[in-house]
Amino acid sequence: MVVPSLAAARQVLTASRFDVVLIDYDLDDGKGAEIVQEVQNQVNRPIVIAISSHSAGNQALLQAGADAVCGKMDFKNIETVIVEARSKSLLKAVIVAND
Repeated sequence: MVVPSLAAARQVLTASRFDVVLIDYDLDDGKGAEIVQEVQNQVNRPIVIAISSHSAGNQALLQAGADAVCGKMDFKNIETVIVEARSKSLLKAVIVAND
């Protein structure tokens, strides 16, 4: 599912559960970093992959809490990025569970 705006992303993320969210920095009505920050508090939060074509946008998304980056010019690697981010997420869950 592709949505063009913060408002649409909020609506979809409220209505449905996703395992992975790909988010661009520049959306029609604001910056994707807002959504990244909002999903940090979700139970069973999705893995968040920054997909801006600009390195500054990807850096802002990472600072907001994105799990990984796959710039638009490197999108052929998206599957690998998702697998690696999922592995890191599972590792964090195991470490937290053992603490």
